[in-house]
Amino acid sequence: MSPTTTVTAEAMSPGKQSRGTRTSRAVALLLLVGALAYTTWVFEAFLPTGISPLRSYVSELAGEDQPYGTFFRTADLFGGLFVLAGAVVALVRPPRGALAVTGWAGLVLFGAATVADSRLPLSCAPTADAGCAARERAGDIPWTHAAHAFSSSSAVVGALIGMVLLTVVARRHADSWPLLARTGPVLVVVELAATGWTLAAVAAFDAGHGTWGLGVAQRIQLLSIAVWIAALAWSVLSSAADPAERRG
Repeated sequence: MSPTTTVTAEAMSPGKQSRGTRTSRAVALLLLVGALAYTTWVFEAFLPTGISPLRSYVSELAGEDQPYGTFFRTADLFGGLFVLAGAVVALVRPPRGALAVTGWAGLVLFGAATVADSRLPLSCAPTADAGCAARERAGDIPWTHAAHAFSSSSAVVGALIGMVLLTVVARRHADSWPLLARTGPVLVVVELAATGWTLAAVAAFDAGHGTWGLGVAQRIQLLSIAVWIAALAWSVLSSAADPAERRG
């Protein structure tokens, strides 16, 4: 029996189809809940955080010295855990292709780094507190504060890997993941632009030249990631057999 015939026969097996449907639903649900938890920072619009959404890092909401820090850290923790779990489930089910494997691995990195982010909070809010900014420049900060920059950067790198590669998979098999095939490229472009803006704004702030709309840039960056993950979740749910992953 040829490999093509074998794959077709497996795809037509009722038992395998049933397991594939259950797995797809689990992956989709985990990703969707993770995406929702990852956008909990929008509650800053209703809470007296004292953090400016125009110029401040989103991470400052979860700072150790912030009034709602525990709430935002907990939301990040669960957001990362749910995305991590969804990506791991997607990775352990064969058959799969190289692009899909690498893309899902990127989401594993994103989820794990987001969990680390929640456990390595900023000790203070540098864009809102001049004293904090001075201590940061002098290196007079806890190791967790310094490590936060690494975990945050890792999360963005993982998200970009997943967004780019799984969007390529979706575009190659648009009949399987039509929503991601349509929206993925736009969201990737927005994410790349927002990431570039964020990096430039961080450099400007570190050099003492203002924030350059840092808060706006980072919030667009994070929202693009969350919307993309939600689109991926819907796409996985709408394709029970996940042919895009199988052939990716």
